[in-house]
Amino acid sequence: MEFTNAEIRAILKFSFVKGKSARETFREINGVLGNGTLSLRTAEEWFRRFRAGENETMDKPAGGRPVTTNTDQIIENIELDRHVASRDIAREMGVSHQTILNHLQKAGYKKKLDVWVPHDLTQKNLLDRINACDMLLKRNELDPFLKRMVTGDEKWITYDNIKRKRSWSKAGESSQTVAKPGLTARKVLLCVWWDWKGIIHYELLPYGQTLNSTIYCEQLDRLKQAIDQKRPELANRRGVVFHQDNARPHTSLMTRQKLRELGWEVSSSECFYARISTSIY
Repeated sequence: MEFTNAEIRAILKFSFVKGKSARETFREINGVLGNGTLSLRTAEEWFRRFRAGENETMDKPAGGRPVTTNTDQIIENIELDRHVASRDIAREMGVSHQTILNHLQKAGYKKKLDVWVPHDLTQKNLLDRINACDMLLKRNELDPFLKRMVTGDEKWITYDNIKRKRSWSKAGESSQTVAKPGLTARKVLLCVWWDWKGIIHYELLPYGQTLNSTIYCEQLDRLKQAIDQKRPELANRRGVVFHQDNARPHTSLMTRQKLRELGWEVSSSECFYARISTSIY
């Protein structure tokens, strides 16, 4: 069973009179009529109109002039919310979905997948990374060390990965960026180490286990064995330049003692900003 826009607005008005919230009404309508029937944005807009004194829920009668679509209004909707659904715009403006798509196409908009980034960076963060990269390049000119560098990191692997959204972008415009969502309870920790040639060693911790100094030091022993086998030139010649971030297990006294025992040169903290694997420029 399908409901017209006027019928949906009548339900919204009924819920408003009963004292329900726009969000609660949005959930109830989609729960009964199916997801996608109503957007939260549309529900909130009509509740705002009702509070302002508007009572009419029926579609306004068409005048003698042909119906025209306000392209500026469509673009304004897109600029306010790059993730807004074209169907929601069509429902709000009272025109067909295809009409909205046609206008968006003419204006140069199309849906692209958002780009995951580790987190939102400030301008200072970006400048710090640039400065660190410049320092490391200058060091490499005097003492080539990048091909001796071994680095690593940990990554939570979740079982219910959240899909990236699509947002509206013009032709030639970069995709929108969105910070990664928080972790779920169902996850395991992947630990991996690599150099310029590729992955040297990786481990997947048992479900529910987190990293501590003891486990990390045991991992470093196994990483040493992997380097001896897969990168003998590092073990037998100039040695390893080891880079890690400042996570607590990486900087504990036990870990520092282990690194001295292994005889590896530990890179300075500014290398954190220059990690090739996490660059977002």
